[in-house]
Formats: sequence, C-alpha cells, structure tokens
Amino acid sequence: GGDDDIDTVLMVLLGMQFTYVVLGTLGVLTTAGEHSTGQIRATMTAVPRRLPVLWSKAAVLACAGFLTVLTANVLTFPLAQTFLADTAHAASLTDPGVARALVTNAAGLALLGVLALALGSMLRSVPAGIGGLIGLTMILPELLPLLPYDIVDDAARHFPAKAVEALTHATPQPGMPSPGAALLSMALWTAGSLALAALLLRRRDV
Repeated sequence: GGDDDIDTVLMVLLGMQFTYVVLGTLGVLTTAGEHSTGQIRATMTAVPRRLPVLWSKAAVLACAGFLTVLTANVLTFPLAQTFLADTAHAASLTDPGVARALVTNAAGLALLGVLALALGSMLRSVPAGIGGLIGLTMILPELLPLLPYDIVDDAARHFPAKAVEALTHATPQPGMPSPGAALLSMALWTAGSLALAALLLRRRDV
C-alpha cells in the first residue's frame, strides 16, 4: 500500500543494492586481491605485456556478472509477480519496458563490477577499492544534489548508481536519464576507469 508510484521492475529488483556490494567487492578483489597477496608478481611474470591481464579479467567479470544477474532477474520477476497479482504492480515479461529493464539492469550492474575492478587495479588495496566504490556509487550521488547548482544536480543523475536505477525502470520517470543515456553513462564511467587503470598498470612497478 502506498507504493503505487514506484516502478514495478525497480520494486521487484530493489535488492540490487546488495548486488552493488557483492559485484563491487568481487571486482575489487579480482585486481587488488592479487596485490595484497603478492600474487601479482607471478601474474605479470607470466604476462609481461600486462594489459591482456586487465582486459581478460574485465571480460570474464563482465560476462559472468551479466549472465548471473540476468538469470536472477528473469527468475525473480515472474516469481515476485505471483505475490503481486491483483495489485497495481501486477505485470508480465511481455509488458512494455519490462524485459528491456531486466536486461539493462543486468548490463548496468555488470559494468559496475568492471568499474570496481578498475578501481581495485588503480588503488591496489581491497579496503580502499571498496571504500572508493561505495563513496562513488552510494554517497557522492546523494550529496551532490544538495549543492545549489543545477549542473551539479544534472551530473549526479549520471553517476553509476543513479544510472543503474534509471536502467531498472520499465517506464523512465521525469527528470531521469533515458535508458540509452543511462547505459551510455555507465559505459563511459567504466571505459574511463579501465583506461586510467591500464595507464597506471603500464607505468607503475608491480
């Protein structure tokens, strides 16, 4: 009761907030974990060119994250609908925007995991990587709109967590980025982070 204004897909997948932490932590551990154990020396000895290590880790994490989240979404949504029958949130996979939101949510979260992987590679510390991810995805987007500048408020809507939220709406809300714009924002965040991680990986000692 009282939740009729919440997008149905967003309400069903609200637990994705925990997925931020799970995929984010996995991403950070994928890179920073090797530095904390010293295993990175053996890895870079086996692959002296270095960058293929980063690309392959990013590709594996992106594919695994996308397929896992998509499978969970496709199974969860119909199951949740068995409890939402005869309510304002009754919907099916064939309703406009629903299937797209389930797919774009998985894509956004997979990109978020890769972003965390890049942060781990840059910071080389598991606690710092996880802290940086939480600050970037959960804290900063909530603080920026408090500043009295429209341009800052607009920019905050394209931060990773806000972009993933937009991707999880079957029907985009007023003032929210379109699914295409939100997916582009996530892709740019991830690509920029990976590019910086690649640059630092090439220039720094192991």
